[in-house]
Amino acid sequence: MIKSIPAHVLVLMILTPALVAFGQVLFKMSGQRLAAYPGSGFRDLVIDPVFISAMALYGGATFLWVYVLKAVPLSYAYSFMAVTYVLVPLFAVLWLGETLNLKYFLGLGLVLAGLFTLWS
Repeated sequence: MIKSIPAHVLVLMILTPALVAFGQVLFKMSGQRLAAYPGSGFRDLVIDPVFISAMALYGGATFLWVYVLKAVPLSYAYSFMAVTYVLVPLFAVLWLGETLNLKYFLGLGLVLAGLFTLWS
């Protein structure tokens, strides 16, 4: 199946989960910013530039995803969204200073094995 997918569509299938994962990190950062100011709420969130950036990433990723779905069956394409389970924790380490444990790496191996199995 993967050999029949045009290269640019394959790139978008990888890029979309990466954008979603980065958006998740930005959402977390927005939440941290709100938590730093007691009494902040919805109004503060909708004008927060970090939150707006996260929403823009999600919106852009959605447009890319619809383009991917023109060329790839949903049952196959959606499996690539599992890449977000790999990337979100990695991005959290890079930008939020979080730590990963052995269970994460075990899960990473299982997710990648599942993708390999589905796409081989």
